[in-house]
Amino acid sequence: MNKIIIINGPNLNLLGEREQSQYGKEDYKFLEEISLKKSKELKIELELKQSNIEGEIVNIIQEARNTYDGIIINAGGYTHTSVAIRDALNIFKKPIIELHISNIYKREEFRHKSLISGVVTGGIFGLGTKGYIFAINAMHELLKNGN
Repeated sequence: MNKIIIINGPNLNLLGEREQSQYGKEDYKFLEEISLKKSKELKIELELKQSNIEGEIVNIIQEARNTYDGIIINAGGYTHTSVAIRDALNIFKKPIIELHISNIYKREEFRHKSLISGVVTGGIFGLGTKGYIFAINAMHELLKNGN
């Protein structure tokens, strides 16, 4: 059974409370529930982690190297600022999907630049919380095909 981890960055714990026009009304618990349900359907072992602290996210990525077959990451605001998270992802050497609930290219200009896009396998953005389902499906296909 494949094992994947979803890593959520800063402020994602406040889904449903913050900027509903960008992120929707569903809360973080809903996000966890739909992700776990989809992974169970696909017979994937899934863990979800969330942190508002950059160094903790780096530690999670480093520890994932020995435990997980793939990473789905929504680095939140760190997408645009964290060389440390980018470097940790670059060391992972297994499939990584970058995920964003909102379309970062339809937002403020500073959000148009993703520091992590250059080291991930692929990306999903702008599809709301359903993007998590698409990312799990995509990771399933990547792992099934040995990518």
